[in-house]
Amino acid sequence: MASLSVSSSSTIIDSRAPPSRQASASASSPSCISLPTLPPHPIQSHSRAAKATAYCRKIVRNVVTRATTEVGEAPATTTEAETTELPEIVKTAQEAWEKVEDKYAIGSLAFAGVVALWGSAGMISAIDRLPLVPGVLELVGIGYTGWFTYKNLVFKPDREALFEKVKNTYKDILGSS
Repeated sequence: MASLSVSSSSTIIDSRAPPSRQASASASSPSCISLPTLPPHPIQSHSRAAKATAYCRKIVRNVVTRATTEVGEAPATTTEAETTELPEIVKTAQEAWEKVEDKYAIGSLAFAGVVALWGSAGMISAIDRLPLVPGVLELVGIGYTGWFTYKNLVFKPDREALFEKVKNTYKDILGSS
């Protein structure tokens, strides 16, 4: 049985051939076969270019054209893009932003909030990796939930007192309007 080996120069060498023939001119030897080189690996930019082209094609499909009824007649005056309105929450947010005097401070607070959220998520993930802590914290949460339910939600007078306390807190925060 013949065995084949691959050398670093992309040539298959027959192991049945005498060693002197392999070491000398391998191109002229009938037991050596040269292989074509492999194509280069695809570059990231080609895939990015393909993705960008596909995205542009999707955009082109979404273009709205105006139709005319007669030759030379003016196109319709309203299109779908002109008739759409912003959702109410966006309008409310824009009005609230316009009322703010110190936009730099609000932006800084928002940035600090995002950083705090990111940091707390990292801390929680680190605590979650500790061996016994997640299980203990889960038991504490279940216990507190049971205690809160028994203390505030099981009996009607306690439940009404809790709802009244929530309503008063809501009025304190937003003002009585």
